[in-house]
Amino acid sequence: MADSEHSSSDDTHSDSREKSTEKSELQFSQDEEALIIRMYNLVGERWALIAGRIPGRTAEEIEKYWTSTYSTSQ
Repeated sequence: MADSEHSSSDDTHSDSREKSTEKSELQFSQDEEALIIRMYNLVGERWALIAGRIPGRTAEEIEKYWTSTYSTSQ
């Protein structure tokens, strides 16, 4: 039983490290941000297409960045 309790506390620490890593990955340069905005205005939420124009970025990263930065809550 002690092992399972210890394991769940490890998971909590792991989750917090992943969240801090996610935030650092969501930092885009001004050029990348400008390109994302232009591409979004042209093609909409076609994240894979936008990611294809930004080397080293995935569609998921761009979508997370867009929703965390530009999405409005309804």
